[in-house]
Amino acid sequence: MNHNDDFDQRVLVHSDEIDWVASPMKGVDRRMLDRIGDEVARATTIVRYAPESHFSEHTHSGGEEFIVLDGVFQDEHGDFPTGSYIRNPPTTSHTPGSDKGCTIFVKLWQFDADDRTPVKIDMNKMGSVPAAGRDGVTVMPLFEDDRETVQLETWSAGAQVEIDAPEGAEFLVIQGGFTSNQGEALRKESWLRVPKGDKLVAKAGSEGAKVWMKTRHLRFVEPPAA
Repeated sequence: MNHNDDFDQRVLVHSDEIDWVASPMKGVDRRMLDRIGDEVARATTIVRYAPESHFSEHTHSGGEEFIVLDGVFQDEHGDFPTGSYIRNPPTTSHTPGSDKGCTIFVKLWQFDADDRTPVKIDMNKMGSVPAAGRDGVTVMPLFEDDRETVQLETWSAGAQVEIDAPEGAEFLVIQGGFTSNQGEALRKESWLRVPKGDKLVAKAGSEGAKVWMKTRHLRFVEPPAA
């Protein structure tokens, strides 16, 4: 099952306009943003856990990265509330679920095979720093290596933002919204993928915007290992 798999194309998805699709586990539904593969896939997805739902224990051979968008995500390693940013590198395993229900934004099979760096950040408790030379923008660094940079940016109301993406970029609106110079209007949980060599030129809305972004990573688009 491939979906939005032409990574040379700019793609905008308003996730609240997509129907939920049942996963193999009862009570766990998905909204697919992009995907290469079948049930084992390089995938970017919004996942919803109903109250008292759980996925079976599994190992992330290709790694798992996620943000808790709503509710509390749980596994044997802890409880992760709204605003948690988690990276479970290849070879890690867990039994995920949620007693009261939750929604997460998750990326699978997008790690370097040798990455062994776990990350657990409560973004509600992390500080941001002003972005040098970018008025109205603050930055919360989340992760960086030689493959990618991940951060949460806060844009003040009306801020003009320009982000070059010579190696591609992804943006997920966590709060507020913005419009781009291409007429794209993004709101909460809208997702934009910008191909290599493109850019984002945007203006934050009247409430400003909190935007999770990943850059430099679209050099490494591959299907899951067999």
